[in-house]
Amino acid sequence: MNTARTGIAIFAFCAAVAAGPRLIPACMAMSPSPQTSETAGGTAAARHIGAIKAITGSVITLTPDSGPEVVVTVQAATRIVRIAPGEKTLKNAAPVQLQDLQVGDRILVAGQASGDSRALTAASIVVMKRSDVEARKEQDRQDWQKRGLGGLVKAVDPNAGTATISVTGFGGAKTVVIHASEDTVIRRYAPDSMKFDDARPGTLQEIQAGDQLRARGNRSADGTELAAEEIVTGSFRNVAGIVSSVDATAGTMNVQDLLSKKLVQVRITSESQLHQLPPEMAQRIAMRLKAAIAGAMGGAPASNPSATAPGNASSAPPGPAHGGAGPGGAEGGMTGGVRPGGTPDFQQILSRMPTVALADLHKGDAVMIVATAGTPTAGATAITLLSGVEPILQASPSGSQAMMMSPWSLGAPAGGDALGQ
Repeated sequence: MNTARTGIAIFAFCAAVAAGPRLIPACMAMSPSPQTSETAGGTAAARHIGAIKAITGSVITLTPDSGPEVVVTVQAATRIVRIAPGEKTLKNAAPVQLQDLQVGDRILVAGQASGDSRALTAASIVVMKRSDVEARKEQDRQDWQKRGLGGLVKAVDPNAGTATISVTGFGGAKTVVIHASEDTVIRRYAPDSMKFDDARPGTLQEIQAGDQLRARGNRSADGTELAAEEIVTGSFRNVAGIVSSVDATAGTMNVQDLLSKKLVQVRITSESQLHQLPPEMAQRIAMRLKAAIAGAMGGAPASNPSATAPGNASSAPPGPAHGGAGPGGAEGGMTGGVRPGGTPDFQQILSRMPTVALADLHKGDAVMIVATAGTPTAGATAITLLSGVEPILQASPSGSQAMMMSPWSLGAPAGGDALGQ
């Protein structure tokens, strides 16, 4: 079992993270790649981490997190133990039998590899049941909803271990200080990727003003501070404007951005979320936006002042709100997505909106997009796109107020997890 022990901490940690939200996780990115070494007898010892694709008799077909499939032969002497998500040692591991394993279970297998490394005779198998991972994932998602918040970074003080963010909603902007400790898990999105799987371990020093940040932890009584257990950050781009051209074959569209006053090219991939905002919903959002702008300028208050009162879940704004989505959910949203305990879950709301294809969009359509920051060699890629937002942009011609309701989700796809599998 010594061979398996060398990877168990990583495996357990990854599985625990994977139980967390799409913004789910970088688990696989942190999993050890297939490793081999020569034993004293000249045979190759190896270990693999992955999911069970099939079980036939005493043979397991394993789909590793990287590389081709591996055929695993289980012997009578093979030791098989089960651990729970989050366990970092084998202290609480429980012995199980081969017949207890199922397709979809995650396993760490160690043993002797064949010459071509496509087969392995197992000496030990550590299994994490799919049902356990799913249960932990749901638990983690609910915890992000309950104890998570997000916003735009205003300032970072690495020496003090803090990041100050602005959380914006119809009730105005609120400043929250995020406290990080040496135990805080920090991850950062790759600049050219919308996948949380591509996120890598990060540091507080990497976070810059203007970044989008989500944190999970315990808040102070007045809600102005949060002791973070986990922080996820990234540089994302908000685009609100009018479509100038669409190339469905190339998977690209050009948008005249109201914020930058420039033409922006955005790539659309199979993982981009494209949704249509229903007209009546767009009108309701626009009305709320006009009221909020009027209030900020000293004009007439919204017709329903309680609609923006902090903690008033029943009157949450009927539209995607900027700055509150955690990897497992969102702080702002529409009344139809209110979750138990209060705040609407934007991911659930977004998933219920009608989907559209790139070919359904045309020149002159109004869109609001959250995209990757992109690189010099790769332009921005749409994470989330909302069409049917003409009333919203008309209510905020500059686009700056409209982006208060940006469909920012840090990549969590509908029905999936931008922190998931």
